[in-house]
Amino acid sequence: MAPLTLISHKLCPYVQRAAISLAEKGIPFERIDIDLSNKPDWFLDMSPLGKVPLLKVGTGDDEAVIFESAVILEYLEETQPNPLYPSEPLERARQRGWMEFGSAILSGISRLYNAQDEAALDKEAHALRTSLERLEAERASRPDGPYFNGGTFGLVDAVYGPVFRYFDTFEAQAGLSLMDGLPALAEWRAGLAARTSVRGAVRADYPELLTEFLRNRNSHISRMIEHAADEAMAGN
Repeated sequence: MAPLTLISHKLCPYVQRAAISLAEKGIPFERIDIDLSNKPDWFLDMSPLGKVPLLKVGTGDDEAVIFESAVILEYLEETQPNPLYPSEPLERARQRGWMEFGSAILSGISRLYNAQDEAALDKEAHALRTSLERLEAERASRPDGPYFNGGTFGLVDAVYGPVFRYFDTFEAQAGLSLMDGLPALAEWRAGLAARTSVRGAVRADYPELLTEFLRNRNSHISRMIEHAADEAMAGN
C-alpha cells in the first residue's frame, strides 16, 4: 500500500473530514500541519488552489497529490477498505447531497464569525438556525441511533462532526446558542462527539486554538468572547 500523507491545518474542518475517514478505515497516515498565514513554498508548489487538505499518495518519483476534500474522500472510498458510503445508489446520492449541505453550513459559520456588528451577526445567526432546523427535520425522519442514518457511521457523519464542533465553542465562549430545541441534532451531535475518529481529528488544545482564532477576527463574536471572559473574571 502506498504511504499516505495528509497536509493539514490545525483548525481546518475540511482536513478533519479526511482525517476522520482515514481513521474509520484504519489506514495509517502521516499528518503535517502548515501555517496558512505563511504558506511554505513546497506547499504552494503542490496545491493548485493554495488550500488544505492535500493528500500525498506515495513518495519520491511515485508521489501523486490529490487536492480538495471531496475528491480526497472519494479517492479513499474507491481505494481503501471499510466503505463509509451506503451501497444503495439513491441513498448514497442523498447522503452526498447532505454533505454539500454541511459545506453550506460551514460557509454560514464563517460569515457568522466574521460579522462586524450585532445586526450582521443576528442576520447570519438566523440563517444558520434556519439551516439547522432543516437539518433537524431530515435527521428526525431517519432511523433512531447516534448517527445520521441511525446506528451506522458514514461519510456524512465525517462531515458534520467538524461542523458541530464549532457550536461547542460558540456556546462555551460567546454564550451563543443556535442549537437549542433541536433534539434529533442534539442526539447526533453527542454521538459524533463520542466517536473516537471524530475526537482524534483535532489536537487536544483545539478548543483553545479555536477560541484564540475567534478572538483575533476583530468581529462582533470576538467582542462577545471578550465580554464573556470579562464577566467570568468579575464573577470570581
